[in-house]
Parts: sequence; C-alpha cells; structure tokens
Amino acid sequence: MDTLQDNSEAIQKAVRALHEGKTVCHATETCYGLACDMRNQEAVTTLFAIKERPEDMPVSALFESIEQAKLFVVWNDLADQLAREHLPGPLTIVLPLREDSGLFATPRGTETVGVRVSPHPVAMELVRAFGGPITTTSANIHGQPAPYSPQEIGGQFHGRKALPAILLDSGPLENRSNSTVVSITGGSIEILRHGPLQF
Repeated sequence: MDTLQDNSEAIQKAVRALHEGKTVCHATETCYGLACDMRNQEAVTTLFAIKERPEDMPVSALFESIEQAKLFVVWNDLADQLAREHLPGPLTIVLPLREDSGLFATPRGTETVGVRVSPHPVAMELVRAFGGPITTTSANIHGQPAPYSPQEIGGQFHGRKALPAILLDSGPLENRSNSTVVSITGGSIEILRHGPLQF
C-alpha cells in the first residue's frame, strides 16, 4: 500500500489507480473510505476480497453531485427532498438502479444502490477527477472498527496479502459515526442504519 499525502498530485495518482481497477483509501466526512471504479466488476470483486466482506452486502456509491447520481439511479420526489436538506452530508439514500447503470454494488450486481455525496474536499476531488461513481465503504476489514486515521488502516491490514493500492493520508479524522442509511424504494423513509442524522 502506497501512502501519499493528500495533495493534488497524489489525487491524480489515485485517479490513475482507480482507472486501472485498483482500490484507494481516502478521507470522508465520517471515516476513511475505500474506493474503486464501481463500473468495473473485477475491481469491485477485489475490493470485497480486500475487506473480506460478504458478497451479499452491497457497498454504496459516491457521486460528484446529485445531477450525476440521477444518471445512474431512479430518482423521485422524496429523494429530491432528502438531497436538498442533507446532501452533501452524512446520508446514504438507497434507490433503484437504472437498468443501464452498469454499476456493481456487489461482485454479482444488485437492483439498488446507496447514493452518497460527500462534503469532504478529498472525497469530492477524487470522484470529480475520476469522472464517474466510485464505491464508498469504510476502509476496514469486515467486522472491525471503522478507521479514523492512516495508522488504524495500517494496523488492520498489516500482514495481509490483499491490500489497497493507495492510501491518501489526510491525517487523523474526528471520530464520527458512519452515515445514516435510509431506503426510499418503497415510497417512504425506512432507516437501515442509524447515524448522525435523525428522521
């Protein structure tokens, strides 16, 4: 794992790695996340192997903007309301994928995906420079605590064969809970994971 300070040159290197099907750790407004090209099934499979994550547990998608998200998911009025009030921010909105989305929330694909738009400058610049949606999931081994510093990431992955390619070092983050996750696929708000936002 190549650890780089989170400057513009490092972000460009991380973008190249994403285009090559590799994984990148980066800061978000909650914890450090693990990103890959969500349109690359092999890259998503690699990410699941790195995290040792069960293949039936979808990861969410980080988008540059709501406008970009609408190209990949079936949007609705309730999503508009939630997005206006809470995005960018620590909210994940689960919506149906468009049939032609080409996104893989698991190695086998899914019918829905969690939509995220982050206010963190590194996360924002990474997804903007990449030019398409990337996965967003905590940069940890499945079942282990979410990491808030490069040292915690290094500790969890120490001695393992499958590693992220790049860690963009933004220093220690404030210890915050993971994003609130809501599903609105049924037309109303269903809370799937409690977090900083209350409904």
